[in-house]
Amino acid sequence: MTMRLFPSCRRRAPALRRRLAAGCVALGLACVLALDGHGLQAQEDEVPAVHAIAMHGEPALPADFTAFPYANPDAPKGGTLRLGVQGTFDSLNPFIVQGGWTSARGMKERQFGENVLESLMIRSNAEPFTLYGHLAERVRLPDSREWIEFILNPKARFSDGSPVTVDDVIFSLEIVRDKGRPPFRNWYAEIVRTEVTGERSVKFHFRDGENRELPLLIALAPIFSRTATDPDTFDRSTLKPPLGTGPYVFAEIDPGRRVVYRRNPDYWGRDLPAKRGFDNFDEIRVEYYRDETTLNEAFRKGLIDVLGFNNPARWLNGFDFPAAREGKVVRKEIAKGTPANMQGMAFNTRRALFSDVRVRRALAMLFDFEWVNRNLYSGLYRRTAGYWDNSDLSSIGRPADARERELLAPFPDAVDADVLEGSWRPAETDGSGRDRKVLRAALSLLQSAGFALKDGILADAAGTPLAFEILTKNEDEEKLALVYARSLDLIGIKVLVRTVDPSQFEDRRIKFDFDMVFNTWQASLSPGGEQYGRWSTSAADTPGSFNITGAKNPAVDALIDAMVGARTREDFVSAVRAFDRVLVSGAYAVPLFHPPGEWLGHWTRIAAPDTFPLYGYQFDTWWSAEAAD
Repeated sequence: MTMRLFPSCRRRAPALRRRLAAGCVALGLACVLALDGHGLQAQEDEVPAVHAIAMHGEPALPADFTAFPYANPDAPKGGTLRLGVQGTFDSLNPFIVQGGWTSARGMKERQFGENVLESLMIRSNAEPFTLYGHLAERVRLPDSREWIEFILNPKARFSDGSPVTVDDVIFSLEIVRDKGRPPFRNWYAEIVRTEVTGERSVKFHFRDGENRELPLLIALAPIFSRTATDPDTFDRSTLKPPLGTGPYVFAEIDPGRRVVYRRNPDYWGRDLPAKRGFDNFDEIRVEYYRDETTLNEAFRKGLIDVLGFNNPARWLNGFDFPAAREGKVVRKEIAKGTPANMQGMAFNTRRALFSDVRVRRALAMLFDFEWVNRNLYSGLYRRTAGYWDNSDLSSIGRPADARERELLAPFPDAVDADVLEGSWRPAETDGSGRDRKVLRAALSLLQSAGFALKDGILADAAGTPLAFEILTKNEDEEKLALVYARSLDLIGIKVLVRTVDPSQFEDRRIKFDFDMVFNTWQASLSPGGEQYGRWSTSAADTPGSFNITGAKNPAVDALIDAMVGARTREDFVSAVRAFDRVLVSGAYAVPLFHPPGEWLGHWTRIAAPDTFPLYGYQFDTWWSAEAAD
């Protein structure tokens, strides 16, 4: 039996071959799948080389665009930007397990800038998920997304002046695949064949085209110098600066205290359209502070130029100091166009205590948001319900559509009825701090899970008390955890709140050595492959992964597949909403709250563009107001 694929099917030839072969085996047939190699090659050759690619739809900017819409192309160059963070650092490699969680800020990230390490393509944060050429000036991507080809920019250089080569690109993907931390190594492992197609071009072939986000994730991989990077020690924490292509080089490294970046005057990409209005400071200083109070005091003294605020009390009352009264310090509230981040207290479901979803649901009910918001946060926060609140990706308040129900059909127990119908909301209290109605409902749920309240202690049938530890890393988390512990104590649940220093906190988080921990799940308009690292079964027991809760749920795995495989915006939205419903029903965390926007305070010696991107502020588009004078 011979089967020939028609031209309309050739774009998915490898995947179709596997499926047809599997079907033939099931039927007991001997199959020979014939495909005209010349025809397939001709079709691949017809794929155009373009300046940009998008996850869904088309890029917003044409090939001759002059700058990103949220950058000021006329921003002056010069001056120093002083940033402050709470925590520490002991590594200069954010892509490995050992030290990846505690690497220096500002090497490659959205808010602090891609100062040292860059990628083949660069993301426009004015669009949900669109990439424009950078180290690679052009890219070829077929509709099947079974491969992607990059054509390198001949001007691309590392900071020592050496050119970026195809060998550097291949080396970077392979070294992170072999020695990096999840989810990066998992993504890059999906490359099944690498083909050098020219002196400046390379093509990566994937297992199939089902993960339609994968080519874009490959395009965002960090590019290291093959000759300047030791593959034998790549996976070890180090303070040796990597050789990158970015606009800055390291000027000072004081472990745990300070890192200073100096602008490279010979930066190869300074005149690219995607870089106009970026990288305006001659120097960027990132100072580290052990606690939030010291960090805030440093801002008030002018030791740092700009500070983001997560605590409403500090946001409301933290500007009563001379410089602010004199107008030298101003406040900005920035409205984001992205979903609210999900901040919550995560359950470690690897612990037997939290393996029962009824226990997790009951404990989540006992967080008294109304009391907390009024008494601790001046009523400024909004309650978080799901993982994509404030966007059309959220399932909250929406009944599941037909496509969602189809996706969820194989998992009839994965979603609660009220979550499926869109009527579920987090428990709402009377704000008294001891709402009897909510306490009774939570206790009833715990009793159904085998617990009983006796002599003021809630215990299981064997007499083991319901007790656990909440791990915190700063005073704000500690204060909130203590309030929550008091609510749990009302029905006999004993909680120990343990605050540790940032390095110990990260070590225990990497090893999943905790009962409950505060965590933030970053939300975007284009969730996809990163969700494997956060929620998939394969990541649950991988040290250093982002699957903080240890979730192992077949419905979760299937819906991530559906998200990354969606070909239309409609299918994508339905898949994300269905995924949101499964996470909400699984009660993997106690949902907390989110601000109405981003809160920033900054000294007027630095300035920001008039327009902020969808994803919020990023300091690489700011500039020195003093340099402009």
